[in-house]
Amino acid sequence: APRALLLPTLPAPRPPYPSPVTQCRTEGSTRGLATVPRLALDVMACEVLRVLQLTDTALVPVSYTVPRKARGGGALRSVQDFHEDLFPNCAGMLPATGAQAWWAGDSQQQVGRVSLHPARRPTETFSSPVIACTQLQAADTGPTNTDADRSEGSGYSSPSSLASPGSAATSLSASTGPSSGFVSSPSQKSLQSILGPSSRFRHTQGRVLHRDTHLTNLRGLSLTTPGECDGFCANNQRVALPLLSAGGQIAVLELSKPGRLPDAAVPTIQNSAAVADLSWDPFDPRRLAVAGEDAKIRLWRIPEGGLQETLCEPEAVLRGHTEKIYSIRFHPVASDLLVSSSYDMTVQIWELSTGREALCLRGHTDQIFSLAWSPDGKKLATVSKDSRLRLYEPRRSPQPQQEGPGPEGGRGARVVWVCGGDYLLVSGFDSRSERRILLYRAQALPEGPLSVLGLDVAPSTLLPFYDEDTGIVFLTGKGDTRVFLYEVTPEPPYFLECNSFASNEPHKGFIFLPKTSCEVREVEFA
Repeated sequence: APRALLLPTLPAPRPPYPSPVTQCRTEGSTRGLATVPRLALDVMACEVLRVLQLTDTALVPVSYTVPRKARGGGALRSVQDFHEDLFPNCAGMLPATGAQAWWAGDSQQQVGRVSLHPARRPTETFSSPVIACTQLQAADTGPTNTDADRSEGSGYSSPSSLASPGSAATSLSASTGPSSGFVSSPSQKSLQSILGPSSRFRHTQGRVLHRDTHLTNLRGLSLTTPGECDGFCANNQRVALPLLSAGGQIAVLELSKPGRLPDAAVPTIQNSAAVADLSWDPFDPRRLAVAGEDAKIRLWRIPEGGLQETLCEPEAVLRGHTEKIYSIRFHPVASDLLVSSSYDMTVQIWELSTGREALCLRGHTDQIFSLAWSPDGKKLATVSKDSRLRLYEPRRSPQPQQEGPGPEGGRGARVVWVCGGDYLLVSGFDSRSERRILLYRAQALPEGPLSVLGLDVAPSTLLPFYDEDTGIVFLTGKGDTRVFLYEVTPEPPYFLECNSFASNEPHKGFIFLPKTSCEVREVEFA
């Protein structure tokens, strides 16, 4: 279904080729469209078109205005004089003839035309809160048009901006109030009641940084890492990339040395086994943990300044699993703690200082798709192929403390903690292969999800990355070109859509850097 409304213009006297004027990106999929009669337009605000968009759950007005200056010069304002060139007389509500007269051959074809000027307009015979004209005071609408001009100049539209640039009637700014320079009109409040709440971060913009920051000429990358693996890993100093060559080779590149890599082979880590997953130690930027398909976990130490020669001997090797390992995760709070999941349907917690298994968590009956530590490190959540979501407290028991229904189907799933560790977000599929996200209350897994949101149909599992500071979750999959953004809240409707990011080429992996890498002076938060 279309998600944008495009308003073309037909230039004259050239051939009537449509050329775009503006577009409005909408929040929901369009199920139907209807235009409001011209008699209902707010002509004093230069509103030239109003469209009603029918979505799955709402009827959304979309207003189009033409910016004009008030008489006598001055800045652009929403309350203006009547402009005859924009609003010629239009057909009124009086018929030109009757049914019997038409059958008798009455040739009268012109319906009586009326003026749209408010002072000359006939008495209105109907009214509706949905299409009621917006009467805004001039003092309240100046900043609105200023914001609209900036939006138009940037060529950027957000899902919550249901009106075209310049429309004051459907501005849904979360900052509306005395401090923003204008107050909410009754029509704005009614629109908010129709559309529901919107995210504070709905105007978030993703952009690709300058090529001077890129690492290019990557050769021989392994694109066949398991679905439980993110594909590669990074910290604020370096990035580790599995290579396609035999022996489980891993390239380690320094982020402080961007640019084109040499055509010659670069120094690598010789892992001796194909890479199943890999992760940097959050408390030691030089230690890399690599899970291999030989059921072993190898710990590698990168020299200061990066790899200068091939590494062949790991710092330590962890043995304990009997089958291939799915994924590994470092503890978020305690040093020298690592958790791993395997095809042997066990989850093992390792104490790296001794190189031994500290605890084995049991209770799984099928493949473990994903695991995640809670932000405080007290709990561990897992989601598996048996469509079950499990919650462990490792210091209390090796058995799950809670179980609940997970996503349907066995195509893959991911789990991440959100909202301060009180909720769990799970990405997965339904029985029709639609990708969806589910929100659970961590203390009530048996009750099932609080909310389920379907996104699209695609083969790859959505990889969720959660930013605790803003409450925004980023979702994308291997081979996707789009990154979904949602603000997650503990109150209904739970998921508030933000601007998505689209790349020109499908990405093979997607990793977030630590927050210390963000340029806060540019209000960069991820």
